[in-house]
Amino acid sequence: MSCTSCATGANGQPKGCKNNGTCGTDGCNKLTVFDWLSNMQLPTNMEPFNAVEVRFKNGRKEFFQNPDNLTLSIGDTVATEASPGHDIGMVTLTGELVRVQMKKKKIPLKIESLPKIYRKASQKDIDIWQGVRDKEADVQKRSREIAIRLGLQMKISDVEFQGDASKVIFYYTAEERVDFRELIKEFARTFNTRIEMKQVGFRQEASRLGGIGSCGRELCCSTWLTDFRSVNTSAARYQQLSLNPQKLAGQCGKLKCCLNYELDTYLEALDSFPNTETKLQTEKGNATCQKIDIFKGLLWYAYEKEFMNWHQLTAEKANEIIELNKKGKKPMALEEYIIEAPKVEKEPFSNVVGQDSLTRFDKPKQNNKKRRNKNRKKTHSKVGAETSGNPKSGNKPKNKSRNRNRKPKNNG
Repeated sequence: MSCTSCATGANGQPKGCKNNGTCGTDGCNKLTVFDWLSNMQLPTNMEPFNAVEVRFKNGRKEFFQNPDNLTLSIGDTVATEASPGHDIGMVTLTGELVRVQMKKKKIPLKIESLPKIYRKASQKDIDIWQGVRDKEADVQKRSREIAIRLGLQMKISDVEFQGDASKVIFYYTAEERVDFRELIKEFARTFNTRIEMKQVGFRQEASRLGGIGSCGRELCCSTWLTDFRSVNTSAARYQQLSLNPQKLAGQCGKLKCCLNYELDTYLEALDSFPNTETKLQTEKGNATCQKIDIFKGLLWYAYEKEFMNWHQLTAEKANEIIELNKKGKKPMALEEYIIEAPKVEKEPFSNVVGQDSLTRFDKPKQNNKKRRNKNRKKTHSKVGAETSGNPKSGNKPKNKSRNRNRKPKNNG
């Protein structure tokens, strides 16, 4: 499932809508809900639930009543009631599933108290809506410049225009309380429209901006995560992680949401472990826990006067000693409960292909000219050795037998 703007672009490269999970056509949106009750027929005496769910920019969803009984389906653009004027949004849910969503979000099921849907958006409404949406980037830039000039400790993360351009919503983040009364006056004079300020959390800002996490994947909050649960440092302690804020914090500056993913599994595994604060009482002395290994089910204990010598015990043996201590009994020493695991001999790795060498690319390649010169020198040396004994060559060897048989000259 993808929208039309996610098709391939020029030269076969992916185009992408670049909306970070808030796609306008509702095809690849992380907030899209599958209507699994769409094909279900209602009983004859039951009327359909006359309310719809409409999504706006930045994942803002609201419920509206349909007083005119318009035929609406998922993906229709509608004009909804707003204060003041009207707003333009997209229908995301219809029918009985809206009732389920309202119960889930603890909203009263009184349709008469919900705002109204005026009509399906006309082409004029869509043109005005698209026109003000194109101005949002410029308005955000100018608003940041005004906030910096006024010296306010805040960051304007996003801007949202209402569908009829009668109001602008500025989303900002701040660590402390900000007095932006003067800022609102400056915005009203600059943009000539009604101003509304909304503070969002740092996690909401990170999910809206998107990015790549330390795991190499896109941020969970910008792809599929829709609710933000509180994350405590105790989650890192239970998982035996180092309490390093640089490693545990995400791009939002808060603790990573993924610390809660495996927390239940660790808590279930720790149920079989004894309390690390409990001391083991033996005749040799009391021993305190120094380290645990959840995956292997092991604990390391050391006597109070011999902290350098650790003794490895299984969780079952440690619980057995604790039960003896509760009965008033003490074992002789921890060494009686140590079980030496047999050492598994690992097969030596055989390098068949030769691709495990880390320095195979360090040697520089030889130049072709040097290779040619070396080959020439080798050929010349071979040819010289072969021609040294050849009589046709220029360097003829001296023939001693020939000189012996030569007759001496007669000087008489």
